[in-house]
Amino acid sequence: MEQITLQGALPRVFRASFPGDSDIWNNDVSFSRGRLYLVEAASGKGKTSFCSYVYGSRDDYDGSILFDDQAIPRLSPGAWGEIRRSSLGMVFQGLRLFPELTAVENVCLKNRLTAFRDEAWIRAAFERLDIADKMDAPVAKISFGQQQRVALIRALCQPLDFLLLDEPVSHLDEENCRRAGELLREEAALHGFGIISTSIGKHVPLPYHGTFHL
Repeated sequence: MEQITLQGALPRVFRASFPGDSDIWNNDVSFSRGRLYLVEAASGKGKTSFCSYVYGSRDDYDGSILFDDQAIPRLSPGAWGEIRRSSLGMVFQGLRLFPELTAVENVCLKNRLTAFRDEAWIRAAFERLDIADKMDAPVAKISFGQQQRVALIRALCQPLDFLLLDEPVSHLDEENCRRAGELLREEAALHGFGIISTSIGKHVPLPYHGTFHL
């Protein structure tokens, strides 16, 4: 996948109240593979909806979203499964980790499906994000900021054309934001994938190619 395009997309809940000042909603906008984008929004402007629409987990919008030249409502469940395994990843705002599993088990569960990373890379990623001492801790027993870093590592355990990040560093301090940004920047450059990250204030420190406002 080389491009994600929104054509006049608008959440249906905004039909009667859309203010018309968005760079994305009700506009035509494209995101290119290999580029880094920031989507900024105040609370309630639809940033999680935006991620959910692109990821295909919701379809309550008007307009069109296309992967290259294919409208995503036409994709079959099997096609969606393949896209999410080999092309499109996401870090959800709610993270969707398994609380009863350890941090490293959460990561390895994903990696067993893709066989994309080796054990050395996974351990090094935990060390780089300063959570190596939490690898064997149940996710339910670590802080939300530590969980956010686990979710970032897990998201990188697959081939990617695009990675969606929904407020991925909201609970991280400046130093850990920097660590997360460095890892994401290096991996995006190495593997050539694009990043679309949302924020309501604090954001991943990346050399963004474009910033949009919802």
